[in-house]
Amino acid sequence: MRPPRKKGPWSQPLADFVVPAMSPVLAKNGFGEADILLNWEEIAGERLAAVCEPIKIQWPGRAPKASPDAAREPAVLVLRVEGAFALEAQHLAPVIIERVNGHLGWKCIGRIALRQGPPEPRKPRRVQPPMRDLAAEQAAAALVGSIEDAGLRAALTRLGGRVLAGSREKV
Repeated sequence: MRPPRKKGPWSQPLADFVVPAMSPVLAKNGFGEADILLNWEEIAGERLAAVCEPIKIQWPGRAPKASPDAAREPAVLVLRVEGAFALEAQHLAPVIIERVNGHLGWKCIGRIALRQGPPEPRKPRRVQPPMRDLAAEQAAAALVGSIEDAGLRAALTRLGGRVLAGSREKV
């Protein structure tokens, strides 16, 4: 029989401590949660995320006599952008707004304000290459063997191998 677990901070996952520690910092910068910060590369796209990053969200104040049910004005997303790319980010502002709002699921952001400066360097994500299934690749090669263009045949063989390998895993 196992001894009873001791209670204390060492018995809880580290994630239980990170969120409460980050919440005041995120709230100070207008972020309700870290979702935009953590998923910025997916929201903005790889190319744009390399030259800009969200700094904060500026929420408009409520009018003193506004009812609690009144619609709230959208916020301003403040981005830090490398100087040479500020004009491009300005032109892409409607697209960025649409992507952020689509990611959050509601019309949170109404406009974007740009601040020039270099973004923080991001660590590149390591992508695990998929495991090769040689039997699936051979089956795909047999299916595309009649295609004359060698490059197209090789690409279709790789694609077909992954598709066939994926369909085997689901069975």
